[in-house]
Amino acid sequence: MKPILALNAFDMKAAAAGGVLEERLRERASVFGSASVLFYERPLEFVRSAGCWLYDAQGVAYLDAYNNVPSVGHCHPRVVAAISRQLAEINVHTRYLHPHIIEFARELLATVPERLSNVTFTCTGSEANDLALRQAAHFTGGDGIIVTQAAYHGNTARVSEVSPSSFTDWAPPPHVRVVAAPDVRLTSTAGLASSFASQVSEAIADLERHGHRFAALLIDSIFSSDGVFADPPGFLRDTVDAVHRAGGLFIADEVQPGFARTGSAFWGFQRHGVEPDIITMGKPMGNGFPIAAVVTRPEILDALCAKVGYFNTFAGSAVAAAAGRAVLQVIAEEGLMENARSVGDHLKRGLKELAARHPEIAAVRGAGLYLGVELIQPASGAPAPERASAIINALRSRQVLIGAAGRFGSVLKIRPPLCFSVAHADQLIGSLDEVLGEAQ
Repeated sequence: MKPILALNAFDMKAAAAGGVLEERLRERASVFGSASVLFYERPLEFVRSAGCWLYDAQGVAYLDAYNNVPSVGHCHPRVVAAISRQLAEINVHTRYLHPHIIEFARELLATVPERLSNVTFTCTGSEANDLALRQAAHFTGGDGIIVTQAAYHGNTARVSEVSPSSFTDWAPPPHVRVVAAPDVRLTSTAGLASSFASQVSEAIADLERHGHRFAALLIDSIFSSDGVFADPPGFLRDTVDAVHRAGGLFIADEVQPGFARTGSAFWGFQRHGVEPDIITMGKPMGNGFPIAAVVTRPEILDALCAKVGYFNTFAGSAVAAAAGRAVLQVIAEEGLMENARSVGDHLKRGLKELAARHPEIAAVRGAGLYLGVELIQPASGAPAPERASAIINALRSRQVLIGAAGRFGSVLKIRPPLCFSVAHADQLIGSLDEVLGEAQ
């Protein structure tokens, strides 16, 4: 399995001698050391952004079809203004009363099932998933966790243990079990629900046999790092029922599919008609400002707070609340969920037309503005990670940015800001068609 940081990563050894860019690369490496990670065979340096565009130092515009952190668009003026106004007034954490913090919490909770009425703010999705795992352990009395084969849920010590895609050679800790992503190619559409539920039930039983009480199933409902598996809607219901029968919790990691990303629902889990016990949120909720959250039922949060409690100095500040409120308002008032649906459908149709003409495309999957294009070697049907890397870099040379996903890094990941338009989609489709038509 290819680690997530190795997908489309720049190799410093490939840096040519001379030039401003190469000097900047050396400067970065000297201070970041081995933790310096960049994209593309030739990295990019951006100096400003707006909407779906990133601009380099020479003023060249790049179409961003990758970054979901600026969920409503880079430097959205309403979000920028809200943050700026609040910074000019006061910025305090949640141990002091402030009306904006409470108002944002209420607005956020209005988007989730009614029983999930408590929110705890964090700064990152990693912190949110770490806290969710702690809540599950205290509430159930168990430590057993189930995740998918190429999942990524963050980078704290606890969360890294349940993120197989973070490592080159990942061996599950004793309390963790992995199941294959729900790939419709491996079973019939009708059988997908029961197949995935059976895998999870078997993993629960194996945990119990080895002395690990089952605590939670942790998944993101679009299975982004696994290669994007969104359909058919509803296939998770049998699995969630099995989790609850076993006394465990369902943690929905909504960092990737949440905040209107899938087009048909505000949250990814809503496409499947299920109710999580815990929801985790991250990157997109502040449009780039570091804010994240855990939402759960009071009794689950109480079980943690009775023993250890939780406090985070920077989480849920007045400025973070201003950013979060502005994002919710922009999504609603600019119709970005409907835009994700309509533009996503248009983009998906265009990509499927490419698949009909280019045999190296094995599948086009996803929902709304989160799509995956799986590449194979046509002669053998084997995954084609090298080809995926070549295509991503060829698109970069055409000023179009996408990413990679999947166990082998052979899935093109398309995940633009929610303001992506039909014109943007057509530019992406046209550029990809050109690249696919070139000699390999």
